[in-house]
Amino acid sequence: LPGYGDSPPVEMAATAQGRRTFLEHVFQELGMQRPVLVSPSMSGRFSLPFLLAHGDQLAGFVPIAPVGTRDYTAEQYRGVQTPTLIVYGDRDTGLAPQALQNLQHLPEHRVAVLHGAGHACYLDKPEAFHQALLGFLRQLK
Repeated sequence: LPGYGDSPPVEMAATAQGRRTFLEHVFQELGMQRPVLVSPSMSGRFSLPFLLAHGDQLAGFVPIAPVGTRDYTAEQYRGVQTPTLIVYGDRDTGLAPQALQNLQHLPEHRVAVLHGAGHACYLDKPEAFHQALLGFLRQLK
């Protein structure tokens, strides 16, 4: 993501609208039609604005304890009809409970808790993560 890790910052990523637009450009450049957006941690700053504005363009959404969930209201989440798999590790006691509390307002959601996993639950328990993800993907239209 622009501005994270060794990636140089991009001016458009300074606002939620800019981050949404950045993600729109990525999907356009890759020629993606109705992708499933997997969004761990910091990528929530990009994925959530996109989901709320263009959730109908996604086949599914998989937030993994994303940041930024408090930036939106329960009513905004209720307006999203995108099938969602909320994933978190039960040892992530910081961000996961907050993200779950906010994201549970998405009407088409289900939850996968990875037991014995922390914030980067997909690294801690990769087999359990992949089983949950593949099960979700199989149920999408």
